[in-house]
Amino acid sequence: MIAKDRAFRVEHIVVAHDFSDAAQHALTYALDLAESLGARVTVMHAFEIPVYGFPESSAMSSDYAGEIERASRKALDGVVERARRPGVPVLGVLRNGVAWTEIDAVAKEYRADLLVVGTHGRRGIARALLGSVAEKVVRTAPCPVLTIHAPAAAGDVAEAARHRS
Repeated sequence: MIAKDRAFRVEHIVVAHDFSDAAQHALTYALDLAESLGARVTVMHAFEIPVYGFPESSAMSSDYAGEIERASRKALDGVVERARRPGVPVLGVLRNGVAWTEIDAVAKEYRADLLVVGTHGRRGIARALLGSVAEKVVRTAPCPVLTIHAPAAAGDVAEAARHRS
């Protein structure tokens, strides 16, 4: 609960980015919000190195792991560069680990006032199998979380309309 004599101020927004359209839409929203509030933005991406287990050991080439990290860094640097606008400081943070735990960790370490996360809107079996990073972040984040739905494609809108009728 926020004390009545203390105003809630948003000075630092952390945006989780997975290079999807939903994440880009959330980043645009966060940048607009930051511009109006005079806040700074940290764009973060978490990647996981797949490890293939074998009975005697796990196999993962350090070259392959390095390639994943370099590709993630390059993509994140591109997102941050395109996000730059006058008056809104933007920083990029890259983490190796499970997305929702790394998002929470960055929010805590960087003392975020607000987390912004794009949602893909998966339902049914896709959500059950893939889980929802946004849902886990909402449940565990150290600060308020704003979820932003990706704009629906024209076919998605027609499909949704059929289900509502």
